[in-house]
Amino acid sequence: MAKKNVVPVKRESVPVRREEFHPFLLLRQEINSLFDYFFRGFEIEPFRGRFGAFTPSIDVKESDKDISVIAELPGMDEKDIDVSLTRDALTIKGEKKEEKEEKRKDYYRMERTFGSFTRTIPLPTEIDVDKVKAEFKKGVLTVTLPKSEKAIKETKKIPVKAE
Repeated sequence: MAKKNVVPVKRESVPVRREEFHPFLLLRQEINSLFDYFFRGFEIEPFRGRFGAFTPSIDVKESDKDISVIAELPGMDEKDIDVSLTRDALTIKGEKKEEKEEKRKDYYRMERTFGSFTRTIPLPTEIDVDKVKAEFKKGVLTVTLPKSEKAIKETKKIPVKAE
């Protein structure tokens, strides 16, 4: 049985692909992509928010008459939240401050977590600024953005036909 050399020989006349030149590079890339795919969507809870990076979860829903933005802001108060509206975007800013203190006979522990965030949501249509409402209840901010009469009238339904 003839032995085959696993280290490729570079030939001048034929271009060498990177995978051929580094045989383990392709294997490493495949394993990395498998792990990335497997762990996508998992939150590593002990490390979340520890490094000043707090990003609230936001849902945006659009109906015929309005747009609703729902932001999860656990552990925050309404005084720590700033909501602003421009012609084409809604911006939600805030700062999360959390302190935990534990005193016992034989030890004392104090943990402080701080983090600020800014989320800007582009608005696809004109909004009636005078009717915008923001409500904060049990750590959930709901901003209701009614569409302007002009935007509602300009919306055209297109029928879909199956063949």
